[in-house]
Amino acid sequence: MDKSRFTRVPVPFPAARKAGPVLAAVVLAAGALTSAGPAARAAAPRGPVPPPGCSAPQRITERLAGGTTWNMCWHYDSSAGLVLDRVGYRPKGEPRPLQVLTSAKLAQVHVPYDDGKAEFDDLTGFGFGYGLQELKPAECPGGTIRSVKVPDSGYVKGLCTTTRSRGHAYRMASDDGTKVWQEEGRDLLVYTVNKVSWYEYITEWRFSSDGTISANIGATGSLSPVDYDAGDGRGWPIGKGAEDYATSHSHNVFWRLNFGLDGGARDRVEQYDSVVTPPNGNGSPTTKTTRTPVTKELAGDAKSMRWWRVVSATGRNADGHPRSYEIVPGPSAKHPGRPFTQHDVYFTQNRACEQFASNNTLDCGPNAPTSVDKWVNGEDLRNPVVWVNIGFHHIARDEDQQPMPVHWQGFRLAPRDVTAMNPLTPADLATENGAPSSGS
Repeated sequence: MDKSRFTRVPVPFPAARKAGPVLAAVVLAAGALTSAGPAARAAAPRGPVPPPGCSAPQRITERLAGGTTWNMCWHYDSSAGLVLDRVGYRPKGEPRPLQVLTSAKLAQVHVPYDDGKAEFDDLTGFGFGYGLQELKPAECPGGTIRSVKVPDSGYVKGLCTTTRSRGHAYRMASDDGTKVWQEEGRDLLVYTVNKVSWYEYITEWRFSSDGTISANIGATGSLSPVDYDAGDGRGWPIGKGAEDYATSHSHNVFWRLNFGLDGGARDRVEQYDSVVTPPNGNGSPTTKTTRTPVTKELAGDAKSMRWWRVVSATGRNADGHPRSYEIVPGPSAKHPGRPFTQHDVYFTQNRACEQFASNNTLDCGPNAPTSVDKWVNGEDLRNPVVWVNIGFHHIARDEDQQPMPVHWQGFRLAPRDVTAMNPLTPADLATENGAPSSGS
């Protein structure tokens, strides 16, 4: 098989890294990704998360319209790129900031081609972090572009922090129509751009005034200029006539989330499933929702009326309800070709060496497995890490030239009982919490 047509143009690695194991997986033929059997894991850090604190250049703080303040630290990794640490927010009326995430980052961009002749792990196999792009002022309107120290390299002005509108945060009219309560939602936007061969990946995090966190990756740049002979149903004609067929491929993107709600390390995971019963007689359908505690490591699959949340071990809102965040996956084309891509979400016990969903390059011990599916082995979840897998099947089109429009994939973390009421509640509605009082 001639593999030259699948050779990517790599971002230059520092000389010290070129001979290392990271590049060993640049070109992977079908069957090349293998994992060993069970092995010992490095112990995870124990105890509470240290209080927020980082130097000013590594700190992001933004007070949004509506009174919500987001704060976090950040650092940069040669494989994962942008990593966010100790992410928390303070809604108006709360006496202190509420920690949400201990850390959050990309955990892999796995790209298998439909013809089975090439497969890439763009983070750990292709030097994702070294491809950080310099951003122009026009790419960060109204914001700040920060300098990022790329490991083993120099500084790049490559981190944008800015704010953007997200449309209505809420709208409610009074019963008599004489008053309308409405407010525009605002997001803190934090993003970088990393170039891997002809692709450019926009790693985007949005932190909303209502407490929602959105994680997205956008792929843009160019189609591979050498993959144009897949005219057997594994490609799409690009250009004049039906001569050049761009090879279709998938982008299986993983994120790694270590929550640490309220600064703790013993969050719990719950799964919710709802079952609809057809109506009997003249009644209406009924729906019953059940909660299943996830106490062991789990590889989970999304389905209709199923969702998961991560619950604080210690924190409760002013109504006495445990604080939690719900995982809301975006549209996904799940890829069944590898064991680690066959599930939508994984919950594993936190291990310092388990950082990347496939081709994990950290040392977890002799013969240790190197993909997230193998880390799910029935261990108790005492300090859970959440891995979210969102897939996109890229069948090229004429509009992908040139340059290629951004295609997005991602998910949201929605606050559930973090605050006793909507954190943007206007003052004249602040007493409307729970069932209306009699006579109102």
